Amino acid sequence: MLGEPHTDTTAPQRKEDTVTTWLITGCSTGLGRAFARAVLGRGHNVVATARSVEAVKDLAGADPDRVLALPLDVTNEAQITETVRAAEARFGSIDVLVNNAGYGYRAAVEEGDPDDVATLFATNFFGPVSIIRAVLPGMRARRRGTIVNVSSIAARTSPPGSGYYAASKAALEAMTVSLRTELEPLGITAMIVEPGAFRTDFSGRSLTQSDTVIDDYADTAGARRKERDTTDGTQPGDPDKAADALIFAVESAQPPLMLVLGPDALQRLRTSLDALTADLDAWEQTSRSTSFSP
Repeated sequence: MLGEPHTDTTAPQRKEDTVTTWLITGCSTGLGRAFARAVLGRGHNVVATARSVEAVKDLAGADPDRVLALPLDVTNEAQITETVRAAEARFGSIDVLVNNAGYGYRAAVEEGDPDDVATLFATNFFGPVSIIRAVLPGMRARRRGTIVNVSSIAARTSPPGSGYYAASKAALEAMTVSLRTELEPLGITAMIVEPGAFRTDFSGRSLTQSDTVIDDYADTAGARRKERDTTDGTQPGDPDKAADALIFAVESAQPPLMLVLGPDALQRLRTSLDALTADLDAWEQTSRSTSFSP
């Protein structure tokens, strides 16, 4: 169970307990699987998806009445349409969409392969957008629903070697901010989840990188190439606790615009904001000097 937020008297009021249906992408491993297990543990329905349905059949086998396992490549429009149709046919509605599927890509900006980058954006940004567009007609008709877009602290900190990955997540975040404002009058919530380092396959199997290596970037982007990364299996974040935190936020009366997960993410974000504020202050007079003079 999650710790302090459940006992904090200042925590947001909880929504009335009801059985809801969650569509979660990328449930084969990592955060997506943890989200699915936690949602099931709360008594809700789950549409568990992965590119290979074999990777999520065990979830359906454990609770066939409340789990619908489906194959879903988030870049495949036909599969998106069929997944939403099947989910609504089985459970009547999709109440919560969790866009979790995605992967990392490392390369200096100059090293990035255009085809790799296009595929990255197709998965990390355009895929979630397509799924959002597919579930929104049903949510609008019911005047309720929650859309959760899983981003990354990299969207705010942009470490060297992760420029393209950070850009794909920053695009997702910027779109979500607009989406939230558009949907609020309709009774629908959109929110961002910004995790730090969690003990998943993200830095292992799921991490890709450019085949191009430029020696001039050895001490910046090159230092973070996959073969030099020692974080896999030692990340501080617990996926099960992340899942508890997500459910707590979604079921709150006022879900946050952005849920930052992990002390490491909090610290990195605050450091980034402080640096940005200092830069803003240093150049304030120049910024103000551009108005027409009377």
